[in-house]
Amino acid sequence: MADINFKGSSSIAEGGNAAPAAEDLRWDIIELLFFAYRDFVGDADHVLEEFGFGRAHHRVVHFVQRYPGLKVADLLDVLRITKQSLGRVLKQLLDEGYIVQKAGDSDRRQRLLFATAKGEALVAKLAGLQTIRIDRALKDVPASGADAVRQFLLGMIDQDDPDKVLEIILKGGPRAAKDSR
Repeated sequence: MADINFKGSSSIAEGGNAAPAAEDLRWDIIELLFFAYRDFVGDADHVLEEFGFGRAHHRVVHFVQRYPGLKVADLLDVLRITKQSLGRVLKQLLDEGYIVQKAGDSDRRQRLLFATAKGEALVAKLAGLQTIRIDRALKDVPASGADAVRQFLLGMIDQDDPDKVLEIILKGGPRAAKDSR
């Protein structure tokens, strides 16, 4: 069995923040996040399976639908995946008519992605399931509590390396103002 050396291996350690003592670990929140994520994506997973899709397909079609004209290069940055990882998923979504790809107006080398009506319907169905779960969780939480949840989730995201989409969301960009609750 290999020895595990954690010294200097985590971004928290590199950032100068000391790791909490064992008795101060937030097991309750850590485990709740694991279970919440499992069930949040699980609702969509069941629908995706019917189409032969997985979570990668969901993420791709979600961001393409939410940000029409998203460049393939920007999608790679947002999802933090390699071209190779995106290739198979994107090809399947293109081949099955969930997404279309167009050349950029000013730079024909750019590949801009757009959801088709079929892709928009899939995203709406998946987001609907997830919205039901979110609304149910927020049902007994005061309005200020929803803002606290949003603030907590934003705080969980690395602020040192902001994603283009996160920047758009924070600025209230495409559809963000219309869709926020």
